[in-house]
Amino acid sequence: MEFYDVVRTRRSVRSYKPDPVPEEVLNRVLEAVRIAPSGSNRQPWRWVLVKDPETKRKLAEACNGQMWIAEAPLAVVACGRNLHYNRGGYMGDMSMLVDLSIGFTHLILAARNEGLGTCWIGSFDNDKVKKLLGVPEDWNVVGITPLGYPAAGEAAFRVPRNRKPLEEIVSTDKF
Repeated sequence: MEFYDVVRTRRSVRSYKPDPVPEEVLNRVLEAVRIAPSGSNRQPWRWVLVKDPETKRKLAEACNGQMWIAEAPLAVVACGRNLHYNRGGYMGDMSMLVDLSIGFTHLILAARNEGLGTCWIGSFDNDKVKKLLGVPEDWNVVGITPLGYPAAGEAAFRVPRNRKPLEEIVSTDKF
């Protein structure tokens, strides 16, 4: 698939087929995550694949009851290690969030290229998810996504509507 088609048609999918994701497809998506850039190449991440149905159910409950997450054959939980590193003012501890966001974006775009749906979940109870998955104390959950084939097939990947025009979001030389 052409790159700009991937970007243009990546959508949040909230209904999944139970069909498993073939290992070779999953490995290509994970390879895209593995090679994602991070500040000073620290790679402060761990990607937890949740496949067990009961664990997925509990994960969905910890995502404020968004039970459709458990429909997908697996969920990916992006965990980041707090760096406690002064990287230029306020970006110290928050640099981990930037790094994980880059990796997560690689994941969702690679998934779209493979015909897989994702939905970046930011509404979750960090402590509950950490306890469920055994995430160490100095790590935090940054994002969660179900991963699987959309129930609606390719129709799930429509071009977005209601996006602001460039002149409202881009300026030159000054804000």
